[in-house]
Amino acid sequence: MSKALAIGDLARETGVKVPTIRYYETVGLLPPAPRTDSNRRQYDIRAVRRLQFIRHARELGFEVEAIRELLDLAEQPQRSCAKVDSLAREHLQAITSRIERLQALKVEMQHMINACSRGRIAKCRVIDVLSHHDHCLHRQH
Repeated sequence: MSKALAIGDLARETGVKVPTIRYYETVGLLPPAPRTDSNRRQYDIRAVRRLQFIRHARELGFEVEAIRELLDLAEQPQRSCAKVDSLAREHLQAITSRIERLQALKVEMQHMINACSRGRIAKCRVIDVLSHHDHCLHRQH
């Protein structure tokens, strides 16, 4: 790809929606694109590659600030990868914690469903638990 891409073409090329591309420019993840005389953004292959990097990092669940650091580090190929490793380990820890919380939610939902009498709403365990927050996730399983 040697020609410049308009924002819509960049969106199609990368699978990132136009408003998201604009957002990434606003928060500084994607440098502002040069403009044509008619004020249309024009992107090059570097923007495509950077946006693909950002998209993949977002798919992996990295937050904007971590992506900003990763992008900065990616531009320093001779530097030690210790900081990248540290960011990845922190992210893995957050994923592990999230999985543990989701597992606890799954168990609680299963308990609520299993306790359902399938009778009237007045005896519904799901409604009861939702109505009394102190039941949720405080019980040891």
